[in-house]
This record gives sequence, structure tokens and C-alpha cells, in this order.
Amino acid sequence: MTALPAALAITPPSHPLVGRVSPPGSKSITNRALLLAALANGTSHLTGALKSKDTVLMAAALRQMGVSVEEPDATSFVVTSSGRLQAPEGPLFLGNAGTATRFLTAAVATVNGTVIVNGDEEMQVRPIGPLVDALVSLGIEASCPTGCPPVTIVGKGSFGQGRVEIDGGLSSQYVSALLMAAPLGDGPVEIALTGSDIGARGYVDLTLAAMRSFGAVVEQVDAGTWRVEPTGYTATDLLIEPDASAATYLWGAAALTGGDIDLGVEADAFTQPDAAAQAVIALFPNMPAVIDGSQMQDAVPTLAVLAAFNNYPVRFVGIANLRVKETDRVHAVATELSRILPGLGIEEGDDLLVASDPDLASKLADRNSRVKIETYHDHRIAMSFALAGLRVPGIVILDPACTGKTYPAYWDMLAGLGVQLTAAD
Repeated sequence: MTALPAALAITPPSHPLVGRVSPPGSKSITNRALLLAALANGTSHLTGALKSKDTVLMAAALRQMGVSVEEPDATSFVVTSSGRLQAPEGPLFLGNAGTATRFLTAAVATVNGTVIVNGDEEMQVRPIGPLVDALVSLGIEASCPTGCPPVTIVGKGSFGQGRVEIDGGLSSQYVSALLMAAPLGDGPVEIALTGSDIGARGYVDLTLAAMRSFGAVVEQVDAGTWRVEPTGYTATDLLIEPDASAATYLWGAAALTGGDIDLGVEADAFTQPDAAAQAVIALFPNMPAVIDGSQMQDAVPTLAVLAAFNNYPVRFVGIANLRVKETDRVHAVATELSRILPGLGIEEGDDLLVASDPDLASKLADRNSRVKIETYHDHRIAMSFALAGLRVPGIVILDPACTGKTYPAYWDMLAGLGVQLTAAD
């Protein structure tokens, strides 16, 4: 679909969805690789990369700081750098790209000069205070008066040295941001968690693997402490794996329609934590009564929509961090599920209870009215609730273009599998 309308109606297909779909490259790995390549001396070739709003914003910010980022084709970046970022002439604007904002907030501490990291209205209410406090403890001049972007960092050309403590309970991205900047320190940097909780530990593992690909030396001292040597980074060539979060929509679509969608990659080949959702989806319509979403956070909206059609209710726990994503996803998912059928989604503290109904599709089969799903400018709400439209008539997704944040071809993918999509009022 070349130009998306303001609202998109989904007609439930009368057949199982069957076909071959290649998910886009991993957003998480692409943004890590872009930054590490920019901090590396030489030219790096990144293939299989994601080109979306988030990665485009990261690339643009790196260009503002003197890094050459070329795009020879639709899935590649060629990054050439001296290994040091330069002070930009103006603020870095990163929209609502949380990954890029957190990562760059730490990385620009290595710049010789003042850098302002900012985002859109949604980004300006997403917390970043714990990361800024950690930078200050390293002797870096940084401030964010509201506890959210904009952040002002006055860099002195390096990342300092010594021990820094960080509360990773709110977001693992704080930990990853510090880890990736640490090889540019004056000496070894030890990064320690202040508690045992961490937003999604699998993403820290993803960060460490990417760092080592670019020559970093990192030792895990214990379960919550890492020691990073001041090696800097060396340019490399990196093949980026497909996006596991995007894969959850394909696994979900196949499960809901009794179909078979070949992704070209097995679930156990992914290194991203959201791939764990496949084992849960494989149990549909008998998914567990309690699902811990703490280590596969971006998959929770997908799983919650599937849970609406499960054979028994499902409670999602460990998902408090979803309240500080692009929107409050716990509230958004509960609200939109209950828009489909009152009481279908219920917030209980930070838990989400889905009052599953295996007969939901048949009960609503004759409904003539439309259900307009509010997406809150959140790509994951749009993509996950589109799955409900595969079973329930009348589902209309508002602002479908927001999927461009991580999966620009999402609607083309559904159409290619035979799903009828039409512009709606």
C-alpha cells in the first residue's frame, strides 16, 4: 500500500494464512550496530538492517556528529567513522525512538562539547533520569530537569572511568547505553546493577554480543556487574538477523487463522528475547493461565490479543515496564480489548487480565458496527490489534502509518497473505 489512509478496515479472511514472509531486520540490533559502527574507527558494512523511522532517526543523528552513513540498498548501511563523535551544530531530534534516545544520551558524553538530546511530545514524558544520574556519578556533566528528555550533556571527549551503578528495573536500555559507551573511557568502567531486577536481561545480552563483534572486551563479574576495558571499537561487517518482535505478528496470524507462515528462520535461531513468545503462541488456544512478560515485553500486546480467543483467561504479570513505552501499553491493550467487547481487558495493578472467550469470533460474527482501535501513535498497538481483525469483523485500525516506526511493510505483508484491507472513515 503506497499511501496509507487515516483508518484501515480489516476483513477477516475466509482461509488460513499461508505463505512465505521475510520479517524486516531487527530494530534492536540495527540501532546497536549503527551506534557501535559510528564509535568504531574505519568502515563497517551492516547488512540485513532495518530501515524504519527509528533507525532513520539514529542514522540522521550520527550524521549530525560527523559520521558518514551511506545506504547502498534497502537493507544495508555503510558507516565510516574516525571512532569519535563530533559536537553537532544543533540538538539531536529522535522523535519517539526510545532506543536511540537512551543509547545516544550515554554515547554523546564522549563528544568534546555540548549536546542536547531531544524527542517528540511522547518522548518528552518517557523517563531517562536514572541514566542521567549514572552519567553524573561518572563525572559527566548531564542534566534533564523534568527527568525526561530533553537532556543536555557537556562532554569532555571521553567516558571517564571507575564504577557506576544503575537501576535497570525501569529499562534495560539504561544498562545497554552505559555498556556501549564504556569502551571509550579513560580506563576500565565497571557497571553494576543496584538491584536484581532488570527490564529485559536478554537485551543486555544482545548489547554485549554486538559490542564484542566490534572488538570490545567485556567481563561479566557477577550476575549484575560488568567490567568494560577501554579498548575503543574496530570497524567490522555485520549481518543483522530478522526482527523477533515483528515475527510475533506472523506467528500470531498463523495461529489465529490455522495457517502456516514460513519466516525463513526458525524461532530458536533468534538471539532476541521476544522470540520466546513463539513457544507460548504454539500452545494457542491453550496458552498458560499466567504469562510472565518481563523478558519478552514487546511481544505482550501480540500475546494479549491472542489471549482474547484463548480457551481460558490469561493473566500477564511482570509487565509494569510496559507503562513507560511509546504509550502506557498495559492501559492501551486493556482499553482496546474492552472496546472490542466490554470487560475483555482488565487492569489489575500492573497486571493485565484478558477475560478470554474461545467463542468471541462467532459471537461477534454478525456484528455490523465497526470498532475503531485507537493506536496511541504506538506501532505495536496497531500491529497487534490488526490480528484481532483476522477473526473479528468490523475492526478498524486508526493511524495505521504508525507501524512505520519498526515495520514499514506491515500492511503490504498482510495484503500479500490475502487479507483484505480497505480505507475507512
